[in-house]
Amino acid sequence: MSNHQNMEYYSLDRSIDSDTRFTRGMWELKHGINLRWALENVKTVVKDPSSIQTVSATQRISQRGDTLNNPTITSTISSPSEGIVKFEAYHHLSGYNNHSEPRFGLNEKDSPDVTTSVSDDFSSLETEGDISVNVSNKPATFEFLGTKGKLLTKLGYKSLGWVKDARVPHSSTPRGYTTYTTAQLHLSVGERLFGLGERFGPFVKNGQRVEIWNEDGGTSSEWTYKNIPFYLSDRGYGIFVDSSSNVVFELQSERTTRVNITVPGEGIRFYVIHGPDPKTILKRYTKLTGRPALPPAWTFGLWLTTSFTTEYDLNTVSSFIQGMKDRDIPLTTFHFDCFWMKGFQWCDFEFDPQYFPDAKLMLKELKSRFNVKVCVWINPYIAQESMLFREADEKRYLIRYNSNVNNGASYQTDLWQAGMGIVDFTNPDAVKWYQSKLEHLIDLGVDSFKTDFGERIPVKDIVYHSGEDSVAMHNYYALLYNKTVFELLERKLGKDNACVFARSATVGGQQYPVHWGGDCESTFEAMAESLRGGLSLTLSGFGFWSHDIGGFEGDPRPEVYKRWCAFGLLSSHSRLHGSNSYRVPWNFDDEASEVLAKFTKLKISLMPYIYKHAIESHETGVPVMRAMMLEFPDDKTAVSVDSQFTLGDSLLVSPVFSGDEGEVSYYLPKGSWYGLLDGKIRSSVGEWMNEVHGYTSLPILVRPNSVIVTSGPDAENEHPVYTWNERFMLNVFDVDKTWNNSTNIPNSKKLGKIDTTIDVSKGDNLLTIKVSGDFKTPYFVSFLGKNAGVEVVKGKSKPSGSGTIGNLIFECNSGVLQFKILN
Repeated sequence: MSNHQNMEYYSLDRSIDSDTRFTRGMWELKHGINLRWALENVKTVVKDPSSIQTVSATQRISQRGDTLNNPTITSTISSPSEGIVKFEAYHHLSGYNNHSEPRFGLNEKDSPDVTTSVSDDFSSLETEGDISVNVSNKPATFEFLGTKGKLLTKLGYKSLGWVKDARVPHSSTPRGYTTYTTAQLHLSVGERLFGLGERFGPFVKNGQRVEIWNEDGGTSSEWTYKNIPFYLSDRGYGIFVDSSSNVVFELQSERTTRVNITVPGEGIRFYVIHGPDPKTILKRYTKLTGRPALPPAWTFGLWLTTSFTTEYDLNTVSSFIQGMKDRDIPLTTFHFDCFWMKGFQWCDFEFDPQYFPDAKLMLKELKSRFNVKVCVWINPYIAQESMLFREADEKRYLIRYNSNVNNGASYQTDLWQAGMGIVDFTNPDAVKWYQSKLEHLIDLGVDSFKTDFGERIPVKDIVYHSGEDSVAMHNYYALLYNKTVFELLERKLGKDNACVFARSATVGGQQYPVHWGGDCESTFEAMAESLRGGLSLTLSGFGFWSHDIGGFEGDPRPEVYKRWCAFGLLSSHSRLHGSNSYRVPWNFDDEASEVLAKFTKLKISLMPYIYKHAIESHETGVPVMRAMMLEFPDDKTAVSVDSQFTLGDSLLVSPVFSGDEGEVSYYLPKGSWYGLLDGKIRSSVGEWMNEVHGYTSLPILVRPNSVIVTSGPDAENEHPVYTWNERFMLNVFDVDKTWNNSTNIPNSKKLGKIDTTIDVSKGDNLLTIKVSGDFKTPYFVSFLGKNAGVEVVKGKSKPSGSGTIGNLIFECNSGVLQFKILN
């Protein structure tokens, strides 16, 4: 959400402009730069039974006198968990240890088996998970190795350094210079890099400069709302830089064989996370940094909002929800955006009485009449006209200037709401105060909060209650903000019943879902950049992601809206939202309602399958929406594809980025794939496919050897929460080959629990299905792509006709079934 009208913008949140390209080419330092490299290790010891410590001189030692005027860099190598190596290096120990940077809450409590060895010239550390480190002393080199000794990456010659930057004016920093630590990690030939949070530019990150600095920058620039200092390599490893500060990555953009990582201050911490496959890397990364909570099942239905600057009241809201009902479009959640509160008073957490005179009664009636959940927009800012401002100011609940600026008053700005202050979530009393305001709304009937903003957090002359560094707090603020809101919802509504709709994030933010992509334009190009951003985010540990269907800025053309509806309803979470116009489908054309209804119902029918993967994401960190590389890591073409994705492990989705012409080009990995909407089977040797689709269609392809649970053929579900293990349909594809697979059905009432397990195996010409657990008969089996040639040989089952696109369906009343495949 942003308002860019009639204002000149300038940076409010910089301490200094960052230029971490310290060299010009290989040989020359920029003027004002003093860079001391770790050149040779002069001391290596086993620090404790499971770690190695080295001391590196920054100039070579040929005689005793060379130990003078020779700064050192000390490095410690350890393993906090299986498959992970931690590398920590510092120049001045006290400056490193006493930096007031907030720390991410990492899980380093595991005790993997670690083997260390130290000799005069060579040392090593080996840990569980097939990862090891070899250390050579002259020159100082640290090699990170994977399975069978494969080189993952390394710190080679002149790759670990301490920087003294005197280019800034003396008044800008207390000492007249700034210090950094840089680690420059090796890239192998053909290696490709991904992730680093939500990034809307090229999906493959090689050649880019990425600054880990949250900004309210929209979706069409290098700036982004969710910056995560973690990247994933197709060589079988990931790198996580454990710093909440302004980390900068030069990904083959400064040195063509390196990723240059620069962190402010006297030291650096990073983790090398081995896979070798990308799913394992994500599992290990999220075990370290936190895994997503499990969103309630209702959140996977369709959300509709009032949009941003539109006029609305109770009659408007009711007409929207009734309009959806009249057009047979299942709606699960209604969201009140900014103007549920009075302008100039955001946030006072009070429904504007001019438009909503009895908020509690209104919410009760909406929920009982339409069976919807209610979400309201909030942000962490308190406008000067809010009735809460004086209280927050007097009790020091707001971020403040230091005592040398404005006598230590609360920081205020007119950027967004006039005179607004920013809640200081490092103050426990401020957290309780803020939560108390939201608790009142929950008691009124609010089910969820859209936690907008959290990026425009100032650093110049700023102090926090906790005393933590303001530069490092800039990104970290988003974590505290969303944690504050999410934990209140969880406390009030119960575990697995909390959900926020968040825009800003940093490391660990994935624990508080859901996140959406931010302010995109209403074009096909913005639709594509949103998808790239979402795939990059889900490769950075985030399990759930959404976006503004139709785009936020501007008014989408009908063709953009309809194509985006299909894409949006096949995303993890689905929300219609805009800026200055309503996003109800009848505002576009008659077909838009048909498109929205079809794909909303399709998503509801897929809920047993989708929620199974939601539980998997909660338990493992593997996202629901998946970049192709997660499912096809060995397919060199699939790895870099950014215009399509898999929903879970078995459905390939390719959005259509064109209008009436309906042309779509997508990459299809090797095998036979079934079109879920058109019933056609595509056979591929690993190639690009070109198709044409109308607005009610797009490529949704079932993977070979798949077992997918949906609602049954006679289902008329109007809500994503229904009894998933009753009258369900087991969709089986690729029964002409020998294979086996399994799946399960989650409990729609006891979230996170599994009701039913299903095992399917095919050998010779017999297909065996075993259904066990808590399920009800009858259920159905659909043979995708077959309309004949199947007979029941064991169990109670009978043909039940064919589906709308000709698939043979059986009605089943036994837990164990066997079918003979005749052709």
